[in-house]
Amino acid sequence: MNNNDTICALATAQGGAIGVIRISGEDAINNVAKCFEAASGKKLEAIAAQRIVFGNIKDEEGNIIDEVLVSVFRAPHSYTGENTVEISCHGSTYILNTILQILIKSGCRQALPGEFTQRSFLNGKMDLSQAEAVADLIASTNKATHQLALGQLRGHFSSELAELRNKLLKITSLIELELDFSDQDVTFADREELAELAQQINKKIKTLAKSFETGQAIKNGISVAIIGKTNVGKSTLLNCLLKEERAIVSDIHGTTRDVIEDTIEINNITFRFIDTAGIRNTDDTVENLGIERTYKKLSEAIIILWVVDEIPTKEELAEMKKQTIDKKLIIVCNKSDEKHLSFPSEEVDNSVSIVSISAKFKENIDCLEETIYSAADIPDIHENDVIVTNARHYEALIRAQESIERVIEGINNDLSGDLLSEDLRQCLIFLAEITGGVITSNEVLGNIFKHFCIGK
Repeated sequence: MNNNDTICALATAQGGAIGVIRISGEDAINNVAKCFEAASGKKLEAIAAQRIVFGNIKDEEGNIIDEVLVSVFRAPHSYTGENTVEISCHGSTYILNTILQILIKSGCRQALPGEFTQRSFLNGKMDLSQAEAVADLIASTNKATHQLALGQLRGHFSSELAELRNKLLKITSLIELELDFSDQDVTFADREELAELAQQINKKIKTLAKSFETGQAIKNGISVAIIGKTNVGKSTLLNCLLKEERAIVSDIHGTTRDVIEDTIEINNITFRFIDTAGIRNTDDTVENLGIERTYKKLSEAIIILWVVDEIPTKEELAEMKKQTIDKKLIIVCNKSDEKHLSFPSEEVDNSVSIVSISAKFKENIDCLEETIYSAADIPDIHENDVIVTNARHYEALIRAQESIERVIEGINNDLSGDLLSEDLRQCLIFLAEITGGVITSNEVLGNIFKHFCIGK
């Protein structure tokens, strides 16, 4: 990749009424000027920065391709930090492709996925965690994921890391200052103060790393497995929650033989509901494969909806508790229009929620949804909250935590300053990897930006 090239790409999805083509690079304005004629007659090179100009895009023969609006941004005051031009034209596929071909003939190159954002990072307009937030913002599907991505894009996560870095630098500076004067037996760092400061850093890193579990749940959706015996109404419940006929409903036992998944939003959080094959003893090979998948999905899910239409035996209840010991179990008593199930209080503790519904008549479904949301235990998300959603960030935080814990152990064991200094530097390096402070490998950068869409 040559970062000195002038690049161009369609920045909007095809099929809309309006399309936007983005051009960035040192020659962006000059290249567009070769094919653009302003209605005012003024040359594009003479247009002031942050201005929008109306005119025509013409081909090499002087034929008008489209009437357009051209936005001019001059370096460094642009998204990429380079000279940038955006052409707003009609959304015809022919028009968009023709303009792109004209721009390439004028000296531009087709941009690679994420290349505009990569240039923004390389030109210091944003750090690496903010650049990754751009992709998360584009991919956000609900209010919670949008707020997390927007907060990271605005630098909230970067600010937390900068604060940690400053504290680490304070410890490192004092330790290394001692090393410079080691022959004079001078002490600059109070070990108790250093230990307290290291504990503060460790606590903050732990908090950030722990938030990854919540971040992944919000970003990828919280998995909810619907399990139970055959014909208790699992598929009817799934259809009811999704508000569409997603699963086949039948009185015949064993109708659902495979896993059916779909998502809904409850209080701006995405939940992935999984309807599974009914659990029973059967000689049907295909149905048994479905039951095997049921147990697999049960182990993967965070929340279990155990649908019943009669009181389970003590043995069944004990086995289900054993199967869901590290999960949130909700017993869904279905067919409340036909019967009311009452569980003995001594058999069900406070860790298990019980909700009575009628999936057939859609009764008490709102109460079930609220119970599911409460079981997810998702904190209220605000724009300024810092919650880690990126696996790369999480891995760096875990390594930074291991390094700072070695520092704490070293201080407690009165290790020499040179050993402490090495672990402190490692902690700084791992935190810097998140924002891109020590990233130089094109392979690493390419792996991050290749998942972006072209034009961003």
